[in-house]
Amino acid sequence: MSQTVKLLHDLIALPSINTAFLSKNNSLAGEERIIDYIIGRANKAKLDTEKQQTECGRSNLIIKLAPKGKIKHRIILGPHLDTVGVDNAAMLNPKKKGNKIYGRGACDTKGSVAVMLNSIEKLSKNRGRPSNTEIVFIGFVDEECNQTGSRAFQNLNMNADLALVGEPTRCKVVTAHKGDFWLKIQTKGKSAHGARPELGNNAAHLMAKCIDLIETKYASRLRKINHPILGSPTINTGIIKCGSQPNIVPDYCEADLDRRTLPRETFHTIKREIHELFKKNNLKANISNIKKFPCPAMETDHKTPWVQNFMRTVRQSKPIGVDYYCDAANIATTGIPTVVWGPGDIAQAHTVNEWITLTQIERGINILMRFLSSLP
Repeated sequence: MSQTVKLLHDLIALPSINTAFLSKNNSLAGEERIIDYIIGRANKAKLDTEKQQTECGRSNLIIKLAPKGKIKHRIILGPHLDTVGVDNAAMLNPKKKGNKIYGRGACDTKGSVAVMLNSIEKLSKNRGRPSNTEIVFIGFVDEECNQTGSRAFQNLNMNADLALVGEPTRCKVVTAHKGDFWLKIQTKGKSAHGARPELGNNAAHLMAKCIDLIETKYASRLRKINHPILGSPTINTGIIKCGSQPNIVPDYCEADLDRRTLPRETFHTIKREIHELFKKNNLKANISNIKKFPCPAMETDHKTPWVQNFMRTVRQSKPIGVDYYCDAANIATTGIPTVVWGPGDIAQAHTVNEWITLTQIERGINILMRFLSSLP
């Protein structure tokens, strides 16, 4: 078993479930155990460590590998430390079966943590340490809920030539990801006794018409839009709430929808699109944005020199986009060229039998070591 694989085993065995999915006093909640473990390893490797407090009450972990000489460049390695919840405690016990390692966080994203942390450890012990490039590992908290960890990054006022945000991309360089809005649609009607529905105005029926338009005509319109890397924006109805009991005509209904966006799409343009559609069909509803923070789409120019250098290391010539939102957008908004990269397949993330292949772990550590060793 390689050092990186052994490290991944240790990380999976340390629960770091986002506190949004558990009570605060639950022993499995929070990233503190994994942070303490990483600090212990960093101290043995004689690496500088510090914590950054965030709005969620938990702290990002920052580890720095100084270059041999004066700092002229900087690269950031930024995986997240939290995971989603588990259905049973067995998911926290790492298991190796054939070419796969099973366990919560195996690919999302403790595989990236293991590869990125172990690469710094290796560089700290040999002559491959860059001459003038500082390497900064930042373990972000709260990615699986509100991304407060990466949102706090701007407070560091840290410049860098490149940021690699750890997510399972099968070790391919992702230069763009979609953004996300959560929309709330509200319809109003008039209550009445269920025995005399004609005396009321059913808000649920009105909502049904609105949702039907969104899921058919509006969704069809979105499919006709095509970004060269990200494809089409999408919309999905996730929650509908209405009524108090069957024998009352509901006077209020609300639905929450997930709208995945392309670069430069805004809430105002999306709201206008849906309102115009409703108006043409004689429907009236209120539309609001229920996320408390922006989740913009990210698109990094793949021709940026440092991105190009990394893509050459990966032996990749064309940029790639993904549908999901992640911490990368919050780093990119500070002006740092940012890509998403890490071992594992997103198809396994959040699944009951989450796994990652040993092949991906070994490919990840080999790619990252070659790239970091080549830095000036």
